[in-house]
Amino acid sequence: MSFFTAMQLLGGVGIFLYAIKLISESLQMVAGERLRNIIGMFTKTPVMGVFLGTAVTMVIQSSSATTVMTVSFVDAGLMNLMQAIGVIMGANIGTTITGQILAFRVKDLAYLFVIVGVLLIFVCSSKKLKHIGEGLLGFGLLFIGMQTMESSMAFLRDRQDIFLAFSDNPLLGLAAGMFLTLLVQSSSATVGLTIALGVQGLLPLEAAIPIIFGDNIGTTITAVLAALGTGRAARQACAAHVLFNVIGVCIWLPLMPLWIGFIEASSSSIGHQIANAHTMFNICNTILFLPFVRPFAALIRKIIPDAERVDRRDAVYLDPLLIQRTPVVAVSAVKHECRHMGEVVLELLERTEKVFFEHKEEEKEEVLLLEEKLDGLEEAIRSYASDIMQSGLDGKDAETLEACVVSAGDLERIGDKGKRLIDFYEYRKKRGDDFSSEAMKEVRALFHETRRSVRLALAVFDAEPFTEKDKAALDALADRVREQESVLRASHASRLSSGHCSPEAGLVFIDVLGAIEQMAYRARKIADHMSGQQNVEA
Repeated sequence: MSFFTAMQLLGGVGIFLYAIKLISESLQMVAGERLRNIIGMFTKTPVMGVFLGTAVTMVIQSSSATTVMTVSFVDAGLMNLMQAIGVIMGANIGTTITGQILAFRVKDLAYLFVIVGVLLIFVCSSKKLKHIGEGLLGFGLLFIGMQTMESSMAFLRDRQDIFLAFSDNPLLGLAAGMFLTLLVQSSSATVGLTIALGVQGLLPLEAAIPIIFGDNIGTTITAVLAALGTGRAARQACAAHVLFNVIGVCIWLPLMPLWIGFIEASSSSIGHQIANAHTMFNICNTILFLPFVRPFAALIRKIIPDAERVDRRDAVYLDPLLIQRTPVVAVSAVKHECRHMGEVVLELLERTEKVFFEHKEEEKEEVLLLEEKLDGLEEAIRSYASDIMQSGLDGKDAETLEACVVSAGDLERIGDKGKRLIDFYEYRKKRGDDFSSEAMKEVRALFHETRRSVRLALAVFDAEPFTEKDKAALDALADRVREQESVLRASHASRLSSGHCSPEAGLVFIDVLGAIEQMAYRARKIADHMSGQQNVEA
């Protein structure tokens, strides 16, 4: 092999890898909220997980991205191990679509894809059309990369003895496929190279299939790297991915002579036969494993035991790996973190009520700790969102992210108001000049209405749509809180004039009413920000 030939081969591989990356990123940007909704529908059964993993991988054209997302979701507690196993199986099926596309040999249209893609990128002002253009450019470069690799390997036509060794020794082909995929970090690139060799007449099907099997083992390295430094649950998901492919290869490789005839009958084209072998292996392997997902998950837990459950109140969904692989899904993580932050707010309000109205002072320290946690969560969300924006996010996803950040600020301010009520409680206790029983009853009723408004507002972070009916109910409740606050101010003025309340306590009472009303106001603002984005995206 000459230096020029080696350079051409490596250049072809580089173009191919860049094309896959370009297609994946552009499709993720175009999919946007649709992709996020698919990911948000965390399935309850492994079968649905297979469909989810297949669909997502077909959309974003990257099983590695789907696998890394899955590992991140398990680590963050968004998925359990059985759900993750289903998604990983589906990702293995979904990634075979790239090989099927390459097998169609539409290389004559490669430059048309490039021309149309470049025109959309440079002529159109719409962000969505620009992303579509990037995807078309990627498809064009995909086939150009294939052509370049094929041309560079023409010299091997006189050295078919090299590849006949793969036919005589399947383990050698298995090792070659595994090593190549480990090297280029892309199973699609290995499949593309194998198809290119097959089309050139250099690689018979008997030699290509072990390489494809090795490719399925080699692609698991991405999950292994993603699991480094993560929790034990993520490492379990990674182990499931590795064992699923390794056990599958161990089962199907010895049976290759029994089903190779079926693959040969599936198409007259060697390119299609190789792509079909890749697809059929992953489908059959999934069908074989599906009935045994539960015992398979139990085996994984035997190998890597579950970690002790730790009650963490810090950020649990903000995984940096999501930003690196799929920025649009990282937006979903921020949304989940806002929901988690809202649950902390509700707990803070519950404990605040016990202190303020029931004099349970043992809860006071916990309220202060929860308020500090809210400060930390809000700061973490802002920092994470900033990292997402630096990855190039734009359009509706960027607007949703901004709404989440603003809403996190509102949640933090609700926590501040809860802490403020604790300060007022300390002032009342110190002076020994409490509110009248009638006033306390009125304030507590107002507090309950406000806490209900906060709970209603948190529904905007759920997977289910926040409807106009939900928004109207929250608006009506917030209006009622404001009206009640005005009424209580007036009745308090009456108590002051009749001497039933001291002026000092009266001022504190007014401040308490204001703090509680501000909580309801912030709850309404959260719904305004987030439901506004939902309405735009709908």
